[in-house]
Amino acid sequence: MTAYTKKNTFYISIGFWLILGVECYSGWSNRTLTIQTGGSVTIPCHYDEKYSQQKKYWFSVFDQSKTYTNTTEKDMSVIDYPNQSLFTVTMRTLQNKHTGLYYCVVETGEQPPKNIINETYLKIQSAPDVSVLSSSVSGHEGGDISVQCFYSSGYKDKLKEWCRYKDQSCYTVGRTNTSQNSSVQISDDGRRSFTVLMTGLRLTDSGWYFCSVGEELNPVHLTVTEAEQGTNCKYLICSL
Repeated sequence: MTAYTKKNTFYISIGFWLILGVECYSGWSNRTLTIQTGGSVTIPCHYDEKYSQQKKYWFSVFDQSKTYTNTTEKDMSVIDYPNQSLFTVTMRTLQNKHTGLYYCVVETGEQPPKNIINETYLKIQSAPDVSVLSSSVSGHEGGDISVQCFYSSGYKDKLKEWCRYKDQSCYTVGRTNTSQNSSVQISDDGRRSFTVLMTGLRLTDSGWYFCSVGEELNPVHLTVTEAEQGTNCKYLICSL
């Protein structure tokens, strides 16, 4: 799909939803998630906690299909976590046909009907423009974690960022103090990868993040657990 086709699909789709009284709220509307052919991805969909009991679904613009939460199939799982005010969408065995625009939708139950949407454009590639070494990392409170993000040669001069999904805060190359005891450091090798180092982890650092290069993203989930007494473990990296 060309950039021209993608852009027109986006505007036509948004226009269609706006006519129906849809509210668009995501700050990631113009970003693309790049996934390797045959691979899988888990996408977080945050919503206002007041909608924790409302119906939610994953909508494909291409075939107009809806997959409601708490659905588990061979190549698709949509699971709601009301206590975290989010639902996740896991797509497996992705192929070129899955490239396209998708929405996370919450049925608010308001009158007139109004849905809240988070837009995601998926691009399936044999060699993704942006990828990660591990899509799930974990560490202990007070410790450190390291995430390696890869990009294709054409993205060498693009802006590299480490972004937190929930509040849409992003950190760029260099060191940024996020609190008295926590910091984020990003180093770019100038070739095809950059590394994110988070030190002084807090329990509240748990959540969804993105490696971002230009307008393309790849998701990473971070889990921070309580420090074990009598241990001095700093790094713990695990794969899905």
